[in-house]
Amino acid sequence: MSRYDVFNGDADGLCALHQLRLIEPLDTRLVTGPKREIDLLARVPVDEAESVTVLDLSMEKNGAALRALLEAGVRVTYFDHHFPGEIPAHPGLSAHLDTRPEVCTSLLVDAYLDGRARAWAVVGAFGDNLNRSARRAAESLGLDALEVERLRELGICLNYNGYGPSIEDLHFAPDALYRRLQPYADPFDFIREEAAFAHLRDGYADDMACARALKSEYEDDRHRLVILPAEPWARRASGVYANELAQAAPEQAHAILTRLSTGGFLVSVRAPVARPQGADQLCRRFPTGGGRTGAAGINHLPEADYDAFVEAFRAAFV
Repeated sequence: MSRYDVFNGDADGLCALHQLRLIEPLDTRLVTGPKREIDLLARVPVDEAESVTVLDLSMEKNGAALRALLEAGVRVTYFDHHFPGEIPAHPGLSAHLDTRPEVCTSLLVDAYLDGRARAWAVVGAFGDNLNRSARRAAESLGLDALEVERLRELGICLNYNGYGPSIEDLHFAPDALYRRLQPYADPFDFIREEAAFAHLRDGYADDMACARALKSEYEDDRHRLVILPAEPWARRASGVYANELAQAAPEQAHAILTRLSTGGFLVSVRAPVARPQGADQLCRRFPTGGGRTGAAGINHLPEADYDAFVEAFRAAFV
């Protein structure tokens, strides 16, 4: 029988797991994927699992697999901040859930661990675009402004690596990137010593330069919509570019639509930072949509639904 860690491949999922295993070491099998691959729990073989820890994955999207594991007697510990849907009432489930817009999974794990690996929680919160929450968490660490900025840069770079619909689009497979994090209890050591950080930092700079050169497809005082081309750089940059725009214009809602080579769009939505609510409700109106209240997405928006999405986007944030 095996133990499994199942986690989102973005900064929040990576840093949540890294904190947990720094303080509670455990030999586990890893199940993960690009940020948008969230129905991961079904990959855990029910007849081989003794226990499963799930981090930063929607319980709603993994409900059937979760119930199957619990019914088979598998113990499941669940940390998440997305809309959970119906939460199973089962003695084998330990759920740590919080959907407030200022909370991410790394901060939930930080609370569970009483802050014993807090610097990595700060990295995860910055990666999840929760700048205010990240800075508040960092206050107890005695860092100067430059050190906080370094943690923010690391969070953004880790998050940037998770975007893209396939592993081939990413600089590092998320499980491989997690293995590179594992030796580092201190994120500043990772920044100084690990070649993966420099690789991600340089890739991020190149891809974001391409994104920033584009003009908006639609913009008014409350909304901004940008369409990115069907290119690997665009798929990698889509989410972090949405985060950057959201921080720069906190009164606006943002939608980044990235064209897919197979047709249609990959969508990233950010509610206004000043009013971080409604992104998940908007995206759940479309079949492959989901996320959290401040930031959500749609894995495939057909071209025929573009006008309906624009109308819904404008109506959702007024």
